[in-house]
Amino acid sequence: MSPGIRAKEGESFESLIRRFKKQCEKAGILSEIRKREHYEKPSVRLKKKSIAARKRALKKRFF
Repeated sequence: MSPGIRAKEGESFESLIRRFKKQCEKAGILSEIRKREHYEKPSVRLKKKSIAARKRALKKRFF
């Protein structure tokens, strides 16, 4: 679901944009756009996922 913003009475444009950006960030839209910007083969995606899991495990183990 895409974020929808309705202007409140007397609300400035800057605060409207700020609320919209916050909702987009919460919904994960920007990260999804960056992820889908270029096609990634499933094997590359799996490789990145396993590398990230290894990094998380090492971080959890030592910190």
